[in-house]
Amino acid sequence: MRIATRAVAVLFAALATGSALCACSSSPSSPTTSSSSASAATTTTVAPTTTAPAPTSTTTATTSCQPSQLHIALYGFEGAAGTIELTFSLTNTSTTSCTMQGYPGMELLGAGGTGETTTVTRGGGLAFENVAVTDVSLSSGQTAYFNLGYNDVVTGSTVCSQSSEVEITPPNDTSYAVVPVTPGIDACDNGALHVSPVFSSTDSAATSTTAVPQP
Repeated sequence: MRIATRAVAVLFAALATGSALCACSSSPSSPTTSSSSASAATTTTVAPTTTAPAPTSTTTATTSCQPSQLHIALYGFEGAAGTIELTFSLTNTSTTSCTMQGYPGMELLGAGGTGETTTVTRGGGLAFENVAVTDVSLSSGQTAYFNLGYNDVVTGSTVCSQSSEVEITPPNDTSYAVVPVTPGIDACDNGALHVSPVFSSTDSAATSTTAVPQP
């Protein structure tokens, strides 16, 4: 009887232990959270950028005086046998300002507008030919000038070019104007011409060299 009781006790102890083990093994395991999922989501905010507009600059275009906007004419004429001086005027008749610098181009024209032998030299040994080169700006209605010198005396076997018209090309230009010249040009030494640079009407030193104005 005592043995049976002990056996029962052992049986209950074994059942209790198994229940405990069963309870432990059947308990749901706590969910594990990875470190990546556990950490809070990271939001990156990019601050808007503003690009400042590029600085602007104001540039004034420089326009070379064209024959189409100039009235070119014989202004003055004087001299004696051997040395003749002519002064030509260039007046801006347009509404647009323009600029010039340097020496004009020239060609002597004979009867019917045919070209005559012409040799142009920039500057010369005479005061009215040797004028300083300056920038000349002409507003509407303003005038610039240049002087022309030549020799009208035949020496040796030299040839003289006779002309009643001249082609005049403003400095640094390619187009020209045909200008009548009265009483005409008789340039010896193969049509040798000495020209001054253009100068402004406000250049007192240069304008003092101009030839006597035509009546």
